[in-house]
Amino acid sequence: QVQLVESGGGSVQAGGSLRLSCAAFGVTQCTNDMSWYRQAPGKLREFVSTIDDYNRTSYADSVKGRFTISRDNAKSTLYLQMNSLKPDDTAMYYCKSEGCKYWGQGTRVTVSS
Repeated sequence: QVQLVESGGGSVQAGGSLRLSCAAFGVTQCTNDMSWYRQAPGKLREFVSTIDDYNRTSYADSVKGRFTISRDNAKSTLYLQMNSLKPDDTAMYYCKSEGCKYWGQGTRVTVSS
């Protein structure tokens, strides 16, 4: 079992930056492949980015070139650096353990124009 705790959300103006963190507690095998998803009000949850145990990454087209996923295994923490934020990035952001299918509770990001 693993517990995922996100932090770092907040309110910023368009063009600003935020860095989200996801601290993992529990079974390390559950944190080999980790991802970020987001859910905007009234919309389905969507994939944002993923990173595997070899630090290979992939991104949704909507965030490519603006967001960067990374991890610090020593701290059991996943990050999402978000730059050049747009109002369309407003959502709850969730981290997910892809191996064990656990979700964090989410952290809210609001981008104003």
